[in-house]
Amino acid sequence: MENFLQQVKDNIHISLTPTQVNMFTVYETLLLEWNTKFNLTTITDHNEICVKHFLDSLTCLRVVPEQGSFSLIDIGTGAGFPGIPLVIINPSIKLTLVESVGKKADFCRIAVEKLGLTQTQVITSRAETIGQDQKFRESNDWAIARAVAPLPVLAEYLLPLVRIGGSMLAQKGGDVDIEIGRSENAIKILGGKLDSVTPISLPNGMGKRTLIKIRKITLTPSRYPRRPGTPKKSPLS
Repeated sequence: MENFLQQVKDNIHISLTPTQVNMFTVYETLLLEWNTKFNLTTITDHNEICVKHFLDSLTCLRVVPEQGSFSLIDIGTGAGFPGIPLVIINPSIKLTLVESVGKKADFCRIAVEKLGLTQTQVITSRAETIGQDQKFRESNDWAIARAVAPLPVLAEYLLPLVRIGGSMLAQKGGDVDIEIGRSENAIKILGGKLDSVTPISLPNGMGKRTLIKIRKITLTPSRYPRRPGTPKKSPLS
């Protein structure tokens, strides 16, 4: 974990505590154990897990607050990325992990229990379904997703879940200028406004990312998100 400690310090400007280091170690062990039974991740090398999963998740702290209490919903979280690493750093986050694949959601529940994340809940659901659930709709400070879908689709998944004044954050790969341009009308329809675009370079040449923050400025029309599968088949344009 020494390299990871230094990478977090160099890239996120955070010094991990011994407790946080232990939590990441437990998390990695669980991930590798479960991965022998179920396909949670294709990344199994220690250094790649630390950079492509843990550090990549923590780059969200370039935009998301490092401290303080707020609600964050992570859509299509898979094995808990980026939500679990973020709450390891800031345990005051009220985190909701949403994953439609049952086995992945089960893993997240075990990880949450083992790590003692008392303010984290795991929901097995599709993004379109939870976006119409009044318990979650327009009630979160942040909605976030990592490499789940094209930006117009992500906006339809995430913006309905965010309160006015809150934000959605999309973790995307590489150059996103064209994708952002094609998403402007969809973002406006859904009540959002582009706030910032932050390029990220992972260490050791392990890839480039872009963090796209969209501010929620008006209510999302009640018909969005549309029925499950529709956003991907017919993205807003």
